[in-house]
Amino acid sequence: MDFIPEHIIDYAEAHTTPETEVLKNLNRYTYANLLMPRMLSGHLQGRMLSMFSKMIKPTNVLEIGTFTGYSAICLAAGLSDNGEIHSIEVNEELEHLLMRFVKEANLENKFKLHIGEAHAIIPALNKQFDLVFIDADKENYNAYFDLIIDRVVKGGFIIADNVLWSGKVLTIPDKKDVETKALIEFNNKVMNDERVENVLIPVRDGLMVMRKL
Repeated sequence: MDFIPEHIIDYAEAHTTPETEVLKNLNRYTYANLLMPRMLSGHLQGRMLSMFSKMIKPTNVLEIGTFTGYSAICLAAGLSDNGEIHSIEVNEELEHLLMRFVKEANLENKFKLHIGEAHAIIPALNKQFDLVFIDADKENYNAYFDLIIDRVVKGGFIIADNVLWSGKVLTIPDKKDVETKALIEFNNKVMNDERVENVLIPVRDGLMVMRKL
C-alpha cells in the first residue's frame, strides 16, 4: 500500500477531520492485538467512506467483510433515520470484538451482523441497497459484484477496496497469485460493465467507486 509518499499521507491525515474517539480506540486495539491489522480501513480511508455515506444518505448499506468493524462504523455515518447496515463477516471469532465497538458507537440498533459465507448470505437478504462496500477475499470480488449488482438501487453506489493491491495489478501475476489475478480481472470487468460508471481512486490501496446506471 506504500506507493504514496508517507509525508503526503501524513499531511493528508493532518488536514482531514480526526477520528472519533471510538474509531481511534478501535484502530489502536486492532493494531495492538490482531494479526494483519492493516486490513482495517484506517483514518483517511475511513473518513472518505463516512463522507460518501453522508453524501448518499443511504437507507440500506451492505458491507462484505467486517473485520473489527472500523469501516462499518464509518459507513453508518450518513445513514437515514430509519437506515441500517448489514455486514457480513466469515470469521466468527471477531464477532464479540467488533460488536463491542459497534455498541460503543451507539449503532447496535442500526447494525445487522451476519456470520458466514457471503455467497450464501447475500441471496437470502431481501433488501435493495443504496451503498455496498466490498472488502473481503479478493478472489471472489467478481462473484460478489454479480451477486449484488441487481440488488443495488438505480443511482446507488458500490465501493470495492484494495483494487490496486500494492501496485501488483500493474504486473503480470504469477500463476499461483490468485488474488492479484482476480483483482485485475475485477477491474477490467467493471470497466466493461455498462450497468455502472466508475472511478478508481488511488487512496490507500485503491478504491473502485461504481455508480449503478
